[in-house]
Amino acid sequence: MTRPRVLTVYLWELRKLARQKRTYLGLGAALIVPILFVAALHFQNGSPNDVAFGRYVRESGLAVPLVLLLFGSIWLFPLITALVAGDIIAAEDHNGTLKTILTRSVDRGHVFAGKTLAAATYAALALSLTGVVAVVAGTLQSGFNPLTDLSGQPVSARRSLMLVAASFLVYLVPILAIACFGLCLSALTRNSAAAVVGTLMFALLMQLIGILPGLSGTQPYLLSTQLSAWQGFFRVPTDWLPIVRGLWVSAAYGLPALMIAYLTFLRRDVTGG
Repeated sequence: MTRPRVLTVYLWELRKLARQKRTYLGLGAALIVPILFVAALHFQNGSPNDVAFGRYVRESGLAVPLVLLLFGSIWLFPLITALVAGDIIAAEDHNGTLKTILTRSVDRGHVFAGKTLAAATYAALALSLTGVVAVVAGTLQSGFNPLTDLSGQPVSARRSLMLVAASFLVYLVPILAIACFGLCLSALTRNSAAAVVGTLMFALLMQLIGILPGLSGTQPYLLSTQLSAWQGFFRVPTDWLPIVRGLWVSAAYGLPALMIAYLTFLRRDVTGG
């Protein structure tokens, strides 16, 4: 009998996610938050002038997704990511289904790869959903107008939209690193709640370290800092330093965590129940 390949296992995992309530909790938050933000702009005066692009949310709807990237980096996107990444392995342990899977003719590496790809797909889908809804709702509220970049230069609406898309792609990289940490905790703890909460605490700890006195030197190398790397796209000339650094720093956090999760999963003893 031919063993299921990674693509087959990946599709299995997506179908499992589609049947779980927590999947829709995260996607629901990704959908509702930009709508609530734009609704607040519509019914209230003022703007979030204390964050980058906050002063422009009433001038261009394309500023809305960028402001949400900043707000979402504190807890929203780490939490959405943790909901699935921290649960996707541990839940199988809790429900007793992991034993059934691994004692059949299914390659453990393929199972792990399928779960990893499913968790990454979920994180990317949630982030994309927020971006699309924010652009549409923001445009309806403030118009599809040129955006002023961080250097004070006007950027055409069409180019701004391209930069917003590029920003979300760069933002996804550290989010995937958080997902890797969630997978690691999911494999190590075998407890969904512990893994989800632990992943969120890890993300919040990164934020805390970045604001502690005397630790400012660590800030460029914190995973939380990489969630702001996309701002390099909105400077003239383009500041590639934080963008490139965001890629390798995220990899430095994510890949070791993913390797630990993989080795733990490979060595998992399920024969004892």
